[in-house]
Amino acid sequence: MRARGWVVLIIGVLFIGLAVAQDTDTWKPLRFFEGEWKGQGEGKGGVSTGHQKFSFILSGNYLRVENRTVFEPQEKNAKGEVHEDQGFFSYDRAREQFVLRQFHIEGFVNQYVMEPVSEDGKTFVFTSESIENIPPGFRARLTYRILNENEFEQTFDLASPGQEFDCYSKGVMTRVRAGQ
Repeated sequence: MRARGWVVLIIGVLFIGLAVAQDTDTWKPLRFFEGEWKGQGEGKGGVSTGHQKFSFILSGNYLRVENRTVFEPQEKNAKGEVHEDQGFFSYDRAREQFVLRQFHIEGFVNQYVMEPVSEDGKTFVFTSESIENIPPGFRARLTYRILNENEFEQTFDLASPGQEFDCYSKGVMTRVRAGQ
C-alpha cells in the first residue's frame, strides 16, 4: 500500500510539472501566427496581394516569417512591384522581450523590439531599434492585430527623421494552413 502511495505521489508531481512547463511556453503569444497566410492590402505602394509563412526553426528557438507581396500596377509605378522579405523572431532572455530581425529584398535590415502585448493578448507592436541601409533617423513600426481565429491585420508604419509614424501599408491576412 505504501509503494502505491509513492507511485501516485510521483505521478502527481510529474503531471504538475508538465502543466507548469506548458504554462511557461515562451512562444505562446506568437504561436497563433504559425502556418500559411494569404491576404490583401493597400498603402503607399498601391493595392497588393500577399503570402506569408510562419514556421518554427532550429529546434523551435526561432520563428521565421517569409513574406512575398505583389503590388498591382498604378500611376506612380506602371509595372507594379514584387516585395520579398524574411524575418526571424527570437526571444532575448536578458531583456525578456521578443526581437524581430527583418531582411528586405531592397537591402534594408530592420531590427525591432516587441512592446508589451495588449491586455486582450491580440495586438503585438514591434518598434524598430535600428535600420540598416537607410538614412539615419528613420524609424519603423510593425503591428499585428488578431481579428479572429483565422485572420490578422498587419500594419507597417514609417517615420522620417523628426516626424511621427505614418501608415505605409495595411492589410488583412487569412489562414490558408495551420502550423505543423
